[in-house]
Amino acid sequence: MKYPAFVAAGLLAAATLAGPASANNLQSKMESCLTKHANTRQAATITLECSADAGKLSACKVVQSQVPSPGFEKAAICVAEVLPMAGKTGTIRVPVRFPGE
Repeated sequence: MKYPAFVAAGLLAAATLAGPASANNLQSKMESCLTKHANTRQAATITLECSADAGKLSACKVVQSQVPSPGFEKAAICVAEVLPMAGKTGTIRVPVRFPGE
């Protein structure tokens, strides 16, 4: 976990409940998204608004952003693609926090 990224505690708990493999896949995707789009040494907080259906998120957009560069917004949207949503449906807000190093 060279580049940790944290999502709201409830979302991480959902990944953990889905099983260790799912939690590892989520962490790997989070690291990949951050490395690809943003400076891993900087911290950022982004809130996304997404449509949830069939356990997946789609049509995510940034509704609040405290970031040093727009790359973090892209990283948050990238992470949202793999977040487990279980039985959630409708429009939801998803907080994403990248703590930096």
